[in-house]
Amino acid sequence: MKLREIMSDSVVRIHPEEPVSVAARALARYNIGALPVCGSDGRLQGVVTDRDLVTRCLASGNSPSTTPVKAVMTSQVITAGPDMDVGAAAHLMGAEQIRRLPVVENGRLCGMVSLADLAVRPETGYDAGDALSEISSNVSSRE
Repeated sequence: MKLREIMSDSVVRIHPEEPVSVAARALARYNIGALPVCGSDGRLQGVVTDRDLVTRCLASGNSPSTTPVKAVMTSQVITAGPDMDVGAAAHLMGAEQIRRLPVVENGRLCGMVSLADLAVRPETGYDAGDALSEISSNVSSRE
């Protein structure tokens, strides 16, 4: 099974110049934990998570209404192509300690896959369990 078969292709995204407050509202409104950051051309420039907003903006004393998303986003993003095998993607997520994987084709964001996307499908649930186990077992090594 390939990522294109299970990825979410209608992905909420944000422009890097938008203020952090807009990102926070989008995360809350859509009940998601991460937003891909894309330029006007659709090219992925980074990812911003709810944790990024707290640790890189609020905890640093910056104003969410004036701080741009590009100042708090993670710019070195692990991505996958839509034709990557689901098992390989799950292994990549575990090895890289990530729960969400942007899917990029020709440099442009075309979807997102989360561990939840893997977990809810009987044919990929085992892969999701392996990835989560790897992420959980390495928590102490990340901090």
